[in-house]
Amino acid sequence: MAACLILMSGAAVAEPLTLAGDFTQGGLVVGSAGPGSRISLDGRSVPMTPDGKFLIGFGRDAAKQSTLTVTDVQGGVETRLLNVEPRTYKVQRIDGLPSRKVTPKPEDLARIKFDNAGIGKARASILVKAHFSSGFVWPVKGPISGVYGSQRILNGKPKNPHNGTDIAAVEGTPIVAPADGVVALVVEDMFYTGMTVMLDHGLGLTSVYAHMSEIQVDEGAVVKKGEAIGRVGKTGRVTGAHLHWGVTLGRTHLDPELLLD
Repeated sequence: MAACLILMSGAAVAEPLTLAGDFTQGGLVVGSAGPGSRISLDGRSVPMTPDGKFLIGFGRDAAKQSTLTVTDVQGGVETRLLNVEPRTYKVQRIDGLPSRKVTPKPEDLARIKFDNAGIGKARASILVKAHFSSGFVWPVKGPISGVYGSQRILNGKPKNPHNGTDIAAVEGTPIVAPADGVVALVVEDMFYTGMTVMLDHGLGLTSVYAHMSEIQVDEGAVVKKGEAIGRVGKTGRVTGAHLHWGVTLGRTHLDPELLLD
């Protein structure tokens, strides 16, 4: 999806700035600028590969405009105002979940905190590689049972919006890496997501695969697009077999479907 990019101010940088992707809530944009440039989005520093690639993303409730600033090694500055298209999100009601998975008991909270710390550590690591350049494919094929951004009402209780895509499939269906990456996290049993794998695609872009029945990779392994990483299951907080596929840039949840080739 094209964005309206408005040059705001600053002297021209030595090498042209390019941006390609989805300028919409939940979208990912791949940028390129002169190697060694400093990039910031709304005042926050953005990492870059040695050859000048960088990523920016817009969350579910991103503002209608963001400011991108590029400062090259010679001091040239280019500032662009990025128009971000808003979206309308669905409301999804899911009943029949175990009550403890919707309203955790006090003894569950420590485990949830531990799980979240592991996920947060994996997301905070910045791998200066462009594994995402391989492009993305579906990790598994099947009916879409949950979409990004939907407001979830679980057992009648409003909860946080859904931060990924749910794909229904028969238990045991193979799951493949949708893009090149490094296995950043493997956990056999998380409170909410059961058997869980995270991949690091570089520059803070990570993806998560939840509710699996089998994990077929080890932490630290390098995987290629299309390589098996596990099998669909129904572990964690579920009502049936499916894959929850989430994609995050830093701590910003993105819409996985927008990344597909």
